[in-house]
Amino acid sequence: MDESGTTPFQRIGGAKTVAALVDAFYDRVLGDAELAPFFEHADLARLLEMQRMVFSMALGGPESYEGRPLAHAHRGRGITREHLQRFTDHLFATLEEFDLSEHERHEMIARINTYSSEIIGGFGVSG
Repeated sequence: MDESGTTPFQRIGGAKTVAALVDAFYDRVLGDAELAPFFEHADLARLLEMQRMVFSMALGGPESYEGRPLAHAHRGRGITREHLQRFTDHLFATLEEFDLSEHERHEMIARINTYSSEIIGGFGVSG
């Protein structure tokens, strides 16, 4: 929450804006030739719904993530630290487009970074 007592979720417009943010973010990710192959066989409707929950939660909204543990969902996919960096770079740019402050953008990225070892399988820089 900021000094006015509102969360980033409330400030940007709630669930409707979070849905648009997730859609815009995944347009970027799926347009990235290095990241798109990770999503070739994904159920995109389900993925986007899960991400709406994650983003809502990360922005201080009422949703909570109820999907599979991240380590299980990402296991064996060959995601490297470089892939995760590209993903977070797209996220940072999308958050900026949706009028989140620099502080809010960094906070959200920091939350994602706490799960980086689960996403990349606990391996080093090259995977």
